[in-house]
Amino acid sequence: MSQRLLTNARLATLTGNGEPYGLIDGGALAIVGDTIAWIGEAAHLPFRYSALHAEDLDGRLVTPGLIDCHTHVVFGGDRAREFEMRLQGATYEEVARAGGGIVSTVSATRSASEDDLFQAALPRVDTLIGEGVTAIEIKSGYGLDRDTELRMLRAARRIGKERPVLVRTSFLGAHAIPPEYKNRADAYLTEVCLPTLEAAHAEGLVDAVDGFCEGIAFSPEQIARVFDKAKELGLPVKLHAEQLSNLGGAALAASYGALSADHLEYLDEAGIKAMAASGSVAVLLPGAFYTLRETQQPPLDLLRAHNVPVALATDCNPGSSPLASLLLTLNMGCTLFRMTPEEALAGVTREAARALGLDGQGTLEAGKRADLAVWNVSHPAELSYRIGFNSLHKRIFGGSE
Repeated sequence: MSQRLLTNARLATLTGNGEPYGLIDGGALAIVGDTIAWIGEAAHLPFRYSALHAEDLDGRLVTPGLIDCHTHVVFGGDRAREFEMRLQGATYEEVARAGGGIVSTVSATRSASEDDLFQAALPRVDTLIGEGVTAIEIKSGYGLDRDTELRMLRAARRIGKERPVLVRTSFLGAHAIPPEYKNRADAYLTEVCLPTLEAAHAEGLVDAVDGFCEGIAFSPEQIARVFDKAKELGLPVKLHAEQLSNLGGAALAASYGALSADHLEYLDEAGIKAMAASGSVAVLLPGAFYTLRETQQPPLDLLRAHNVPVALATDCNPGSSPLASLLLTLNMGCTLFRMTPEEALAGVTREAARALGLDGQGTLEAGKRADLAVWNVSHPAELSYRIGFNSLHKRIFGGSE
């Protein structure tokens, strides 16, 4: 079993213990196997770890490995043309109703093999890994038929096997209504979505179940059908909610004990209270807000007032958020949504772990998995402050580099 000792480090534990960033100066961290065995001030290092080979980090900052808790990195094709359309005045909803948006990616994804999808996703995943990301959520939802949804999930699982990153998958069959089921959303759920969820679960491809509750997608009543099936299968749920309007999706998700509700620009106080009661995480996605040139900001002050945990993620996807940088997401969370740098960093570590149900990750504590990022910075606020600059010194995944 490998053992190592990191010394002369500034440790941002992100434990929420009342100290800013949970900072420990002059810190040391002992790793045994894939687990943090001890962490604290070097002066208090227990004798049993003093003989371990020490790596002097020369005062560098150490944080938990970053976690991207909402992505769609597995897909076929691109939607650069729609980017042009939006710049010419078309809204996201207008693009979708004209046959673009999510549905336009469906055709390219359906024509791609599992290997095609895997290979196309790797550059995006590798970019995230190169920024200190150690865990990533990957959704299906661009197949909207049985075979393609399963291919997407298999490609996502393969990424977790062939790259040093923990992958959590979400079944997003209720993402959009495919063209062949136009105006027949309930039939699509009955004939395709729910049976495919059962098949994906039987194959061990699903860690959580997601949906898109919106006027251009599925109603709360239809999402409830999907969540009922998830509950029957023993799978946790999450939801794209209140992005373009307020249909009460966040409150619905909270009633099912959802891990998270995501986007939330049009979330109201009733939905926030429901999330606070259920412990659901609010996942904010500034990449989509930026790309779609939205003006309705998520209600951050109300989320704070009701102590709803807030996470950040890239929402990396081919249309509304072609963003593959979690470091840029930190800056966007601060600049666009007025999060503090500490909130933003907690949002891609501690709260992102909570949004994925990863109890053993997201903070630097004894007993947690040794997924770490070491940075060439002196203060954690620098991670949110810089734009287009990667200060990662090295990444440690499960105790190894």
